[in-house]
Order: sequence, then C-alpha cells, then structure tokens
Amino acid sequence: MPKPVAQPKPKFNVRIALRVSLWLLVLASVAVAATEVRSFIVNDARFRFEKLEIRGTVYTSRTRIQSIFAPDFNRSVFQITLAEHRRHVLAIDWVRTASVMRVWPNRIVVSVAERQPVAFAKLPIPGTMRHWLSLVDNEGILLSIPPKARFSLPVLSGITEDQSDEERKLRVDAMMHLMADLGPQAKDISEVNAASEQDMRVIADVDGQAVELWLGDQRYRSRYLNFLSHYPDIRKREERANVFDLRLDDRITTR
Repeated sequence: MPKPVAQPKPKFNVRIALRVSLWLLVLASVAVAATEVRSFIVNDARFRFEKLEIRGTVYTSRTRIQSIFAPDFNRSVFQITLAEHRRHVLAIDWVRTASVMRVWPNRIVVSVAERQPVAFAKLPIPGTMRHWLSLVDNEGILLSIPPKARFSLPVLSGITEDQSDEERKLRVDAMMHLMADLGPQAKDISEVNAASEQDMRVIADVDGQAVELWLGDQRYRSRYLNFLSHYPDIRKREERANVFDLRLDDRITTR
C-alpha cells in the first residue's frame, strides 16, 4: 500500500496579514471617531434645542404642538426623534400633513398644512335629543371649532362620532354632490341631512320660511326649481305644511 503524501503547510503571507491589520486599524479609528463625534453633537451646548418654529398654522393649536416638543428643550437637537414627533403632530385634528426638520445649529421647524372644513357637523349627544356642533372636512375628519373663528358653511346632519372616517366621508361626498348640483340655489340651503345617501333631505329658506325638502338621490336642482315654481300655489292650499316630498318628479306631497 503506498504511503499517503503529506500536504505542504500553508505559508504565512505577510502581505495579507499587513492588509488585514491595516483594515482593522482603520475600522477601529472610524469607530473611535464616530464615538467622539456623537459625544460632541450630544453634549456641545451649541446644539441644545432652544428654538421651535411653527409654520402654516391658522386654526391648529400651537400650544398642542409646543407640548409635543416641550420635554426636548435643552437636549441636543440630534437626539430628537423626528419621525415620532411628526406622528404626534399628525394626530392633531386640524393637521392634514406635517414635516419636522432640524435646522442648524439648535432649531426645530414644524411646517403644517391644515385641513379645510366643508360643513358644520351636527352630532347627536347619545341618550338625548340634543346635538353639538363640530366641523368636518372633505375626508370625514371631525375638527374642533376654533374660538372666535367664523365660517359660512352649511350644517350637515346624519353623521356621528361613532362612524368611521370613511363612513362620514361618504356622507360628506353626498352633501357636496347635492350642493354642487343645486348650483346658485345652494345658497338657500342651511342644513343637509345625509343619514342616507339614497334619501337626501335639506332645510331650505323659501320666502323667509324654513322648509324641509326630501330630494332623494338625484336631479336635485330640477326638483328644487320645480318646487319653487309651484310653491306659491302649495302655500295657499297648505298654509302650515313645512315638510315636502319631492322624490317623485310628477308630484309634490306634504308630510
């Protein structure tokens, strides 16, 4: 039987060893430098958060935004978690979009784009016959009414706090479609009931009197104009009637 051939021992490669040692030295230097840089930007007084600039707010509570950043004052601006703070800003009802950024050397700038209300939301108080008013935007988001603010908007009923944003949005869309279809006559409408998008109802000011009109789900303008043309005769026959069903195009009935 032939004897096994001994494998030659690998030679020590000085060049590879030097190259590895050099890279390890570089990595160690980078780690030390990174530690020193981090210590510098965290502890140097020039980077202490001292100024909060808030842009774009009209109705958004600046106090609520300030409270989000209050615990961070006198910390390094580089320690502030921008993404987390932005999420808190977005949770404020009037804020549609927001950006949060660091500005050299010690400022944080919050830029806000606000939501635009399209109606007053007439919200029922559970267990009572009473309501309270909020504002609502085109996405169905409920907005607090800012103090001393004035809005010339219709009242939207048929929505509730318990509904999802999407459910409220469907009703807001139905209201906006109705008002757009009415055109110039939309100015007569003080309240829209969108509890059912297939059975829209409105409160209109006709000859100085508030009347409730059932308009259904289509042809709002033509039904409304037809009602106005017949209203003087209707009022002669039905002096006390104030609820009218216009859902059938060939007739107007009182309720």
